[in-house]
Amino acid sequence: MSSPKLNRSLGLQLVIVLVIGNIIGSGVYKKVAPMTAELHSSGWVLICWVLAGIISLFGALCNAEVAGLLADTGGEYSYYQKIYNKFFAFLFGWSLFAVIQTAAISALAYVFAESLNSVVHFPELLPSMADVSIGGVFYPFADLSVKLVAILLIILLTWLNSLGIKAGAEVSMGILILVFGSIFTIIVFGLASDVADTGRISMAVDNNTPVTVSAVFTAMLAAFWGYQGWASAGYVGGEIKDAKRNLPRGIVIGIITIIILYQLVNATYLSLLSIPELDDIYKAGNKIAAIEAVRNFWGDNGVLFISVLIVITTLGCCNATILSSCRTYFAMANEGLFFKGVAKLNNKQAPVNSLWVQGVWACILVLSGTFDQLTDMIIFAVFIFYGATTLGVFILRKKMPDAPRPYKVWGYPIVPAIVVIFCAVLIVNTVFSRPREAAIGAALMLTGVPFYYWFKRNNSTVTGKD
Repeated sequence: MSSPKLNRSLGLQLVIVLVIGNIIGSGVYKKVAPMTAELHSSGWVLICWVLAGIISLFGALCNAEVAGLLADTGGEYSYYQKIYNKFFAFLFGWSLFAVIQTAAISALAYVFAESLNSVVHFPELLPSMADVSIGGVFYPFADLSVKLVAILLIILLTWLNSLGIKAGAEVSMGILILVFGSIFTIIVFGLASDVADTGRISMAVDNNTPVTVSAVFTAMLAAFWGYQGWASAGYVGGEIKDAKRNLPRGIVIGIITIIILYQLVNATYLSLLSIPELDDIYKAGNKIAAIEAVRNFWGDNGVLFISVLIVITTLGCCNATILSSCRTYFAMANEGLFFKGVAKLNNKQAPVNSLWVQGVWACILVLSGTFDQLTDMIIFAVFIFYGATTLGVFILRKKMPDAPRPYKVWGYPIVPAIVVIFCAVLIVNTVFSRPREAAIGAALMLTGVPFYYWFKRNNSTVTGKD
């Protein structure tokens, strides 16, 4: 979306808040179970969290160079028009709509509903239809009551955002302080409890199952959902005071803080729950590891505490995702590369049609799969574009060698090369380890190809240009 000259008013503190606030969502509470089911080793789970954090940090620093150079033109949709071409930029924007951001909204809403279910216990709906599937892949009626609550949340937040309601910086800061305080409460009381056993944390592998390179990458697929959101820092590159210093510092401090927090909280989960218990949580499909861990040392009161915490965290993250994501589709529609009606603003200056189109598709995705299925689709798709942005560091240094860069990525060319290679390996590994999720994600992304030419033809007809 085009904009006037951006006002550089954000200091280091708000950059850190932005980075951390956009990362902490549902992964910190739930992803330890699928990672354990893949690796069968608590030590390897913690290693994967660190590795995913380091790669996320490297990727964020590469993103910071691109954002610093092209900050005044918008986010990745605008970056790609300069780095590659309009078609690739459109494919990114379409992928945000088809799978990346809408599935993120769905996944966050799903965990919100699961957490609320732990508190109020929804009645089962149509249990006899739980095994009904579409092609043996989608089970729309499984956990139907949880899915319907998730859908209601998406509808409610979409409606609220269509009224122009959004959280201010003070509210975001307040929620972040609340979440951090609550998570550290879990860490301190969990590790100090009688049921905690740090001896459970070791490199030993349960059932003598070997830890393969493929298993590590598949487990990191889950960990990356926990770090998803760091790229948002690039969207405010043009609004940061002394961006050359504060943007990379904010990213580094924010992600290192998250790496330390994730190590501590996941070590707490792993000291409270055995590998078999975490396997059972993963197989259950509708349980959250953090809730079961806290149940072990605080009983029902602990379940209420952690459930309310997850509800607050996912509510805030889901609302932020709904609010920000629709802006890209609105910008595309203004350029004639999305459905024309999506370019409409209501009297509150909110992109109302963009919000509702996004909301409807997110609701459909809730019915289509489980939380882990949704997040694996997201990570597969998003790493294609993380790799493309990082590759853009090399391309822009060739295309625009003399352009002023507020920040140059540390460790060039090694750090961006590591990120590009890692993205390629992760994508290939996902194709083999999660073929269903990779195929669905790729298919949704590629639906944009015919739409691009359709939008382009219609736009040419209206403007009289080729």
